[in-house]
Amino acid sequence: MAQVPNLDNAPINLKSLRDQSLKELITILKNIRGKKCLVIDPKLGGSLSLIVQSSLLKEHGAELRHLNAEPVQTDCTKVVYLVRAQLDLMKFICSHIHNDISKGIQREYFVYFVPRRAVVCEKILEEEKVHHLLTIGEYPLYLIPLDEDVLSFEIDVAHKEYLVDGDTTSLWHIAKALHKIEFSFGVIPNVRAKGKASVRVADILNRMQLEEPVNTSEMGVPEINTIILLDREVDMITPMCSQLTYEGLLDEFLGINNGAVELDASIMGVQQEGKKIKVPLNSSDKLFKEIRDQNFEVVVQVLRQKATSMKQDYSEMQTTTQTVSELKDFVKKLNSLPEMTRHINLAQHLTTFTSKPSFLGRLDMEQTLVEAESYDICFEYIEEMIHKQEPLINVLRLLVLFSITNSGLPKKNFDYLRRELLHSYGFEHIATLNNLEKSGLLKKQETKSNWITIKRALQLVVEDIDTSNPNDISYVFSGYAPLSIRLVQHAIRSGWRPIEEILKLLPGPHSDIKRGGFSSSPSLDTLNGSSHGSDKVVDGRRSLVLVVFIGGVTSAEISALRFLSSQEGMAYDIIVATTKIINGSTLTETFVEKLG
Repeated sequence: MAQVPNLDNAPINLKSLRDQSLKELITILKNIRGKKCLVIDPKLGGSLSLIVQSSLLKEHGAELRHLNAEPVQTDCTKVVYLVRAQLDLMKFICSHIHNDISKGIQREYFVYFVPRRAVVCEKILEEEKVHHLLTIGEYPLYLIPLDEDVLSFEIDVAHKEYLVDGDTTSLWHIAKALHKIEFSFGVIPNVRAKGKASVRVADILNRMQLEEPVNTSEMGVPEINTIILLDREVDMITPMCSQLTYEGLLDEFLGINNGAVELDASIMGVQQEGKKIKVPLNSSDKLFKEIRDQNFEVVVQVLRQKATSMKQDYSEMQTTTQTVSELKDFVKKLNSLPEMTRHINLAQHLTTFTSKPSFLGRLDMEQTLVEAESYDICFEYIEEMIHKQEPLINVLRLLVLFSITNSGLPKKNFDYLRRELLHSYGFEHIATLNNLEKSGLLKKQETKSNWITIKRALQLVVEDIDTSNPNDISYVFSGYAPLSIRLVQHAIRSGWRPIEEILKLLPGPHSDIKRGGFSSSPSLDTLNGSSHGSDKVVDGRRSLVLVVFIGGVTSAEISALRFLSSQEGMAYDIIVATTKIINGSTLTETFVEKLG
């Protein structure tokens, strides 16, 4: 399992949230006496690895299996299923039990739903006549700390479910998770939301506070001053652009899952044929913490400098007589050698992708679309991608960017590209195109695009950006400031009011609510990012803003928020919560559906 991230430096006690989840899991295992086989939904496996070491599960008599269609091979007489409430997983469980019955194997079965049970799932268990053989419970895992400033609700299809299927289950889960945070850290006095889903979550959160109030009198000053909720739909441009930070590129090309990348051992300099290794990526790795938010151009330079200085130290060690403390310093530097080697290997592997003409051509095209210039060149570029049969996800990703910056495509171009796509990739993809249309990501142009107005008003395209010494968040995309983070910047600095007109041009409503008896606590509107004594929490810490992305956030956006938080005169620490960490490809994939 990937290493559990160290949360000691988190701006609030995230460790307590993680410890609570761990305690709840151990309680479940303790209540089922003796040896048991713990069968987990594969998607939960990664989440659990951020909470518990597998050795601890073994100590509590649990042997681990991943849930799939194959019957469970185990000597244990007790089988515990830990699953999300999904219909396909219920089918697996039913077939396992039927298989045991047909072979005369007698076992006790337990199903724990994460984070809560669902009626439809229990209906299936009843129809398959296994419900009476099961003990059913819940494991309320709503929130997982991925790092000291990032939390995930681990709902990977929230965006598609809400936009295409009209399913709002995930919104209830998000509100419940935020309410749980309030029980630990106090009622959050300021709630700003933008987008249909966000405003809905803000409403549900208020309702939960009425039905099951957090007792404000006992809590003292709330630890989180403001929560900013943003729908992914409000800014679909940012995720469709290629990220250019170190962590962003690692995710784009190698896929970061639950804070780790899995790759061939040979890439990491380990000579084992066909073996895969997992490389954890979180702030426990000091070097990664230092370079992950930087533009990749800079990362290569930083690694080069570090390697050179180490080489210099090494040659000095061979020539002169050292004092003990100099030796000690040198050994300390040597301790960071594994981290150095790790990132030099990763960076070297990344350059094989970033130096490809196809990647550079694509960046050019993204920039042209974001700057809203030369429609025809972009249209021809996408047409050529389709004819060359480049991976469908890459084509759709650029097509969505094309459609959003242009507020849709003229009818004849729209029909033509749609036809070409189906001819090239197969008619079974008609369902995918319908999903994209239904969610407004790919559409016929009905009104003139307002992207140019938004782009100018929020200064989203910044010329002459210095990536090595940035003074603006646009460094994460080498000159494009993510729209989502510009909105957060305004929401923190002066609330929604000054940018009301711009907000109206973006999808969905917006709201700004003051809550629960904290009128005396300073409102963000008056703080204006300056460091009055009043916006400091009592014990001298900076106030906290929780930024919640419904539908996913990219690593580059998190980097931009960390950059904002580190700026001089910024009176806030920022914590990010998201349904899932995404990139343009993983987000687009949730809309892909084949017929048959």
